[in-house]
Amino acid sequence: MADNRIARLGNAYHDWVRVHPHAADEFRDAVEDLLTDAGVTFDRVTARVKDWSSFKAKARKRREDGSWLYPDPWTDVHDIVGVRVTTFHSTEIPAALAVLRESFTVRRSVNKTAETRVAGGFGYGSHHLVLEVPASVEDLADYEGLAFEVQLRTVLQHAWAEFEHDIRYKRGSPVMDPQVDRAFTLAAGLIELADQQFDQIAALQQSGNSPDEDVDLSAETLPGVLAVLLGNRFPRSRSEHYRWLEELLMANGITTVAELDELLNDADIDAVHAAINYRFRPGQVRLIDDLLLRRFGQAHIDRTGATGTRAGQRPQRLSSRLRLMRDAHITEDTK
Repeated sequence: MADNRIARLGNAYHDWVRVHPHAADEFRDAVEDLLTDAGVTFDRVTARVKDWSSFKAKARKRREDGSWLYPDPWTDVHDIVGVRVTTFHSTEIPAALAVLRESFTVRRSVNKTAETRVAGGFGYGSHHLVLEVPASVEDLADYEGLAFEVQLRTVLQHAWAEFEHDIRYKRGSPVMDPQVDRAFTLAAGLIELADQQFDQIAALQQSGNSPDEDVDLSAETLPGVLAVLLGNRFPRSRSEHYRWLEELLMANGITTVAELDELLNDADIDAVHAAINYRFRPGQVRLIDDLLLRRFGQAHIDRTGATGTRAGQRPQRLSSRLRLMRDAHITEDTK
């Protein structure tokens, strides 16, 4: 009976993998784009598809009474696709969580860091989400209804967890030498303290940011200029994306602070919000990209469609967003 159960699961698993050979890349790209568009600062996004041996081992787990822990493993095991988001400091995690919760259907949310603190100890720090892909996430349309797992950690939490897992599980018995166990606990406490210091550094830098408004637009000056023009209405994007923003602006002939200020007028911002109906508060780069699209239409697609980290997908995405803007404009005109 158990062998038949695993055989059926194996058929389902291998059929799914054959149909979705690029699942890991597609989930990574989709989550990365959502976070980037929302102006969330993060270190990196990685994704993997659970290999068959791990999936099979999980499906064979039983409770103490002998019953299956996962009676229907194909639907009960939620991490066939696993995504990990690492951030530079812990204050970035709530922003990432908010975007993911607004973009996907949340099945489960567990704060492992809080659980550890409640237990009065140090150790594994992470926030786990089990999410379901809704129809609204166009980039993952082929996976509608699929549940997947997301882990969010700081880079320091990730380093601790990976090393601890390597020592504890990959090198023999999970029973740890007391001296090694104590050393891990001490290291976990130091990492928590370091994370707190990183949070303070980030807060100090943000509060001290007051650049001169009268500067040439460049990747280096745009974050400061936008802090003056937009305040804190829209999240700052990742630092490396301001080089691309400079390219977008120059391609459309926007080269001065005055021209950028005019682009960022409240009426157009409200119109873009109404048309796109963002699932999250857009980051500065995403907002300006949409404002350029609203103003220049197809010309913006022609000028910048081959740019960015997802150049192959960008023209189609921009065209879809332009249709939303035009449909919203037609609806407004008929009122």
